[in-house]
Amino acid sequence: MAIEKVREYFKTLGIENRILEFDVSSATVDLAAKAVGVEGARICKTLSFKDGEDGCILIQTAGDTKIDNRKFKDTFREKAKMLSPEEVIEFTGHAIGGVCAFAVDNPKVRIYCDQSLKRFDTVFPACGSANSAIELTCDELYKYSNALGWIDVCKIPEPDTEA
Repeated sequence: MAIEKVREYFKTLGIENRILEFDVSSATVDLAAKAVGVEGARICKTLSFKDGEDGCILIQTAGDTKIDNRKFKDTFREKAKMLSPEEVIEFTGHAIGGVCAFAVDNPKVRIYCDQSLKRFDTVFPACGSANSAIELTCDELYKYSNALGWIDVCKIPEPDTEA
C-alpha cells in the first residue's frame, strides 16, 4: 500500500506519528476537510500533469484553487494535460484520492508547490491513501516533498463579498 511507503519515508524524518488516518474517506477536498475539521482551502491537493512525452509534473495546491491554464503554459511552456488515473499510479505509486508528493522516487516526476498554499500556516496533504492526511507547515511540505520550487499557476477564488 502507498500509505506504508509514505509511512516508511516519514519514519526516516521522525514524523511518521503525525500521519492522521480516518475511519471515513478523505479522497476529495470536501471529504478531507470534513475528516480533518478545517476549511477546504487548507487541504493540499496534489495535481498531476503530463511533462513532455514521458514525464510528470506534480503540483501541490490549496484545496480551493483551480489551475490557470495561461499561468501553467507560461511556467512550463506546454499546455496543462492531466494524467489518466493509470498514469498517476505509474508515475507516483499513489492512486487518485490519496495522491501526494511524498515517497515519489521516480526521476521522471518533477514536484512543485503553488503559492496559493502560503496563505495558511499549515496545510493537510494526503499520505498515499484515500483516508489519510498530515498537518505540515508550508516549509515542511516543500522540504518533505522534495519540491523543486514555489510556482504561481493557480487561480484563487475571489472572497465572497455578499452578506
